[in-house]
Amino acid sequence: MIRLTLPYPISSNRYWHPVKIGAHISIVPTKEAKAFIKTVACLAHQQGVRRPIAGRVAVSLQLYPHRPQDWAKRQRQHGAAWDDTVQCMDLTNAEKVLLDALNGVAYEDDKRIFRYSAERMEPDGEARVVITITPLAMPVVQADLLEAAAA
Repeated sequence: MIRLTLPYPISSNRYWHPVKIGAHISIVPTKEAKAFIKTVACLAHQQGVRRPIAGRVAVSLQLYPHRPQDWAKRQRQHGAAWDDTVQCMDLTNAEKVLLDALNGVAYEDDKRIFRYSAERMEPDGEARVVITITPLAMPVVQADLLEAAAA
């Protein structure tokens, strides 16, 4: 299992930009996206990731928005839903950016993500994301059962 604490991701709106190559238009990562990818790889290495997990994985993402200075006032005004008033990117925007940045770093290929969950957390300090990547066991086919079923 790999558990990483990473910086708050850039928005997917700032991650890609179109580039005209001949008669075709390609979508490529921005300079900001390339810098984020490099930062994620460096932090993953600092946190102990030496090689990507091979095979199927489960990924869990927890997105923590920045806790504003007036959080206590917001809590008094809005109760348990105070964090609904905190600016936070959409989970789906964070998801694509983070999964791309971890591709080939924490897992071999994002096509091997067989289980995924994402959650926006209550702000408790600095903005960040916590990602847990767990290898999934491959089901073992019992040849004797297959032979018995065929008979």
